[in-house]
Amino acid sequence: MDTIINNRKRIEKIFAMLVVFSLICIPMVGVNYDLTEYLPDSTPSAQALDIMEKEFTYPGMGRVMLEDVTLYEAKNIKDRIADVDGVDMVMWCDSTTNIYGSSQFIDYSEIEDYYKDGDAYMDIIFLEKDSSSRTHAAVREIERIVGERGLVAGSAVSDTNLGPTINAEVARVMVLAIIIIFLILTLTTTSWFEPVLFLSVLGIAIIINMGTNIIFGEISFLSNAVGAVLQLACSMDYSIFLLHAFTEEKANGIAPEQAMANALRTAFASIGASGATTIVGFLALALMRFGIGPDMGLVLAKGIFLSLVTVLLLMPALILRFQDLVSKTQHRPFIPQQWRRLGEFAYKIRKPVLAVVLVLIVPCYIAQGMADFTYGNEAVANSPGTPVYEAEQQMNEKFGQSNMMLALIPPDNNITEKAMSEELADLPYVKYALGLASALPEGVPEEFLPESVTGMLHSDHWARVMINVRSAGESDEAFTYADEIRAIIGKYYPDRQTYLVGVTPSTQDIKAIIVPDNQLVNTVSLLGVALVVAITYKALLLPLVVLIPIECAVFINTAMPYIYGQRTMFLGLIIVSCIQLGATIDYSILLTGNYLDARAQGNKKEAAIRAVAVSAESILTSGMILMTVAYGLYFMTSVEAISGLGQLIGRGALISMVLVLFLLPCCLMIFDKWIVKADYAEKKHAKMNRIRAKTLKLPILSELHRQRLALRSQIREYRRARRKALSGRVKRLFRKNAAGDASQNMPEHIDNKEENSHDSR
Repeated sequence: MDTIINNRKRIEKIFAMLVVFSLICIPMVGVNYDLTEYLPDSTPSAQALDIMEKEFTYPGMGRVMLEDVTLYEAKNIKDRIADVDGVDMVMWCDSTTNIYGSSQFIDYSEIEDYYKDGDAYMDIIFLEKDSSSRTHAAVREIERIVGERGLVAGSAVSDTNLGPTINAEVARVMVLAIIIIFLILTLTTTSWFEPVLFLSVLGIAIIINMGTNIIFGEISFLSNAVGAVLQLACSMDYSIFLLHAFTEEKANGIAPEQAMANALRTAFASIGASGATTIVGFLALALMRFGIGPDMGLVLAKGIFLSLVTVLLLMPALILRFQDLVSKTQHRPFIPQQWRRLGEFAYKIRKPVLAVVLVLIVPCYIAQGMADFTYGNEAVANSPGTPVYEAEQQMNEKFGQSNMMLALIPPDNNITEKAMSEELADLPYVKYALGLASALPEGVPEEFLPESVTGMLHSDHWARVMINVRSAGESDEAFTYADEIRAIIGKYYPDRQTYLVGVTPSTQDIKAIIVPDNQLVNTVSLLGVALVVAITYKALLLPLVVLIPIECAVFINTAMPYIYGQRTMFLGLIIVSCIQLGATIDYSILLTGNYLDARAQGNKKEAAIRAVAVSAESILTSGMILMTVAYGLYFMTSVEAISGLGQLIGRGALISMVLVLFLLPCCLMIFDKWIVKADYAEKKHAKMNRIRAKTLKLPILSELHRQRLALRSQIREYRRARRKALSGRVKRLFRKNAAGDASQNMPEHIDNKEENSHDSR
């Protein structure tokens, strides 16, 4: 503590350099929007994607619908789209139908998948993947070509718009969060400058965390979108704890530096325990086999750790630097301190609350795994109300859904490949199954065609067949279709390695991995948090009591999607369980500590009432901040994965607040005789005496150093005197000029009178 206080100016300089370094690094951190890239290497989809990237590249997909066009107009636009750099091929009816012939010879029923009622539909396959900058440029050019004549959608279009959309929306959420947090802190503190101090410290920690993400090279869009706002919401307690401890010590008449040393020693345990529980909850995500878990877990845990370091090292320096400003900007409390009534109310309703929770908890525990979940990339797509989503819905209504799958098969037998493609094409839910063997003209060998044509579907080691299925990318029907297609492929290549690639197969692999991850992550996070609480309080039963309201809140929160019939992302369920546990366990720890303090001086009833009364303001402040930030993500982002996660976190914070304030006191009273130790008050009193007995050791200055400081002080005084003298001369000069101008405008008899007066003097 002495080192932190005595070297606070150096610490400020170090953090200033870290901020500059981080601001330079932030633009260099890559952001990944494709969940399939986080699949383990052992999964079939990951292996197939590696092969696809190596042999053909994994193509991005797009869809175009032209409205009120003739076949000839659609053909012209189709050819222009096909010529766009980055477009591999455009699938339309002109490949099987002579659209230039007489309309009497065109069977429109055979091309209704591509042309119907004056509207034309096309599937676009790009040369590179959805996230490629080349694909993004191609999408922009296609949108320019189509203009107001139609609509553009598909995974490549969603990916093109996703990055700018998320960045703009999260920026708005962050601005709104800062404004609302400032208002909440203004209401719950007694200085106008305290909220500025809190936000500045955490802003520095957030910038450093975002910049140091460069060590990962690339992070997921979820980590990038929610990392900063969750770090802000989950870390605010640490700053509040330290400043309040400093204020209490200083109110006892202790010198500022000594008061800060005492405050650091007093608040270190509570700050450390709060930070450790949150970090453990986030690190549990790193145990997931699905790679986005370690990605989010490490980014968020690093953010909380950096917030802890910033609060413990930088904030003491800033508090001491701006303590006078904090004092000068004091204001009266805006919230009446009537928390005693809340404590009495919590005591009165403790039994009904316990009964309601006991009735709800088992059904909620069962229901949390019964909701309609999504697992793959479709949760990344834009939500209802966005242009891409609306375009997708109009296309589905007119021409049906489009779900592209790619079969990777051996390239050495065109007869087998053609037979397989024809059987796949005959399936009622398949629009087309296109391979090189099925597209070759009758009797024309593959060798007669140029490499630029054959290379799209055949390589030296693999052949690919494009299968367009009438289904969503993620649904029970799509999973069934994918299994049937695999069975047909296996029938033609029984002893050979084959793969099925696409959104549906990847989602199946994600589901197979992520469901077992859920139980592992929940168990580890629960045990880790319990261990931290046990070490903090040196008790074995206390962690169980502290965890009861939080775990009940988690079960109720994660059961809500099933109760409301909402479709939610399964990954969000895992993430929110860890975040809610790690971030809101602080509320239980705080109230439990206050209960034990009050219990040392009174009976169980009084201890429960006082615990709620003393803890309510801090719990409500922290909970409102977390809830505000999370619901900001829910209401202000159009990406389903982010908005759904925000809703879960915000609702979880609210439920945790309610159960900690109204259920935990009852639990503490029930387990009172096992958790309250007779010597608790004595030990705590002795600990505080030891803390206040430690005198801050200020650095001993040498005679030469004192002379240097005196000389610097003299130089500053001399400069201050010079500036003052210069300012005085300038003022006198202005007054003299002003007086001269005034004398020129005076009447002559006044001038003579002044002159006579001067002569007489």
